[in-house]
Amino acid sequence: MATTNPVPRFPDGFLWGVSTSAHQIEGAVDTREPSVWDVFTAEPGRVRDGSTAAMACDHVHRHAEDVALLAGLGVDAYRFSVSWPRVRASGGLDFYDRLVDELCAAGVRPVPTLFHWDLPAGLDWLERSTAERFAEYAAEVAGRLGDRVQKWITLNEPAEHTLLGHALGVHAPGRKLLFDALPVAHHQLLAHGLAVRALRAAGAGDIGIANSHGPAWPASREEADVAAADFYDLLLNRLFADPLLLGRYPEGVGELMPGDVGADLEVIAEPLDWYGINYYAPTGVGAPRDTGTDFGGVRIPAGLPFSVREIEGHPVTDFGWPVVPQALTEILTTFRARYGDRLPPVVITENGCAYEGLDDRDRIAYLDGHLRALHRAVEAGVDVRGYFVWSLMDNFEWAEGYSRRFGLVHVDFGTQERTPKASYAWFRDLLREQRRP
Repeated sequence: MATTNPVPRFPDGFLWGVSTSAHQIEGAVDTREPSVWDVFTAEPGRVRDGSTAAMACDHVHRHAEDVALLAGLGVDAYRFSVSWPRVRASGGLDFYDRLVDELCAAGVRPVPTLFHWDLPAGLDWLERSTAERFAEYAAEVAGRLGDRVQKWITLNEPAEHTLLGHALGVHAPGRKLLFDALPVAHHQLLAHGLAVRALRAAGAGDIGIANSHGPAWPASREEADVAAADFYDLLLNRLFADPLLLGRYPEGVGELMPGDVGADLEVIAEPLDWYGINYYAPTGVGAPRDTGTDFGGVRIPAGLPFSVREIEGHPVTDFGWPVVPQALTEILTTFRARYGDRLPPVVITENGCAYEGLDDRDRIAYLDGHLRALHRAVEAGVDVRGYFVWSLMDNFEWAEGYSRRFGLVHVDFGTQERTPKASYAWFRDLLREQRRP
């Protein structure tokens, strides 16, 4: 349970928000082009409950109701994603025009993410040209929305999109390339850099990225376990942060990437106004095992230079992820030590948990604990400027379908009725307390 003591006060001007993504909430698939996720979920056995996002939360038709929920919550900002497949359809930006107008009228700052995994069907991150097409798309969106949008995110979690979608095959587009998926990582990072340039050329500023990060904890102090955890840290943290913040890949990685890597890194390392971190849990890592291991519903095959291990002694969410608030402090202070002055101000662009129920006290305890851990990082000298809860409302949770609920607002997917949970009221009251003179 959350403590009765108030969460410590964050600095003045701290940005409070909630996050969603287009494919997970929008529905209205008949008004956009198909994405790789539409193709993927149409294949039997790909999604746990056999569902698709064809309806999801029907946000395209119910966005006014959802903006009212945002206003009632009292957040400063709403992080949503723009659907590239919707923009490619006739009149596709009209919806986002209306949404941004309604957000501004409600006093909620729009913070669009340009790519949250729903790549248009027919494009492929294995191809360098996709990065170039992405920059063109970024310029188009900025040209339409840039007069009202003051904060931008290029990509969401390229690490997961690479690992789950292209290396392990459990997310769209369902490839099992293992380390042959590395070009996907490079082309997404290149797309980010090209998009930063395109956004700035269109007059946009305050640009960041939303990368997922978390500590890799060795299963023991044995040399083999420590080495495996170091490799996992490289693969999920440094591979996606070093090029952006240092302008180079970790040692031995650059040679594995396609194209003129040196020239590409100059683009990838375009200076950022802020750095977004999505944090959920640390990962226990050990030496390789002869059989595969399971992590959060994902099967990690044998043959990799690490295995994922259970972290004992902590409660877990409905997803099976350990609840370890202090690991948020750890990853933030690690990044501050690792990157020093090259680390721009940080925004927590996602943090949340999957729990059932309207009286979701476990979610309240999770958020309370993580906000306290975030405050400890601020006290330790990390320049944190904002925090976004994942998510505003229950949604289509990728390969888990509708079987996992991350929302502050409950959604009845049969009737589309929205019902604020106890955590919605708790977060609303927290924001009021944070702003009290």
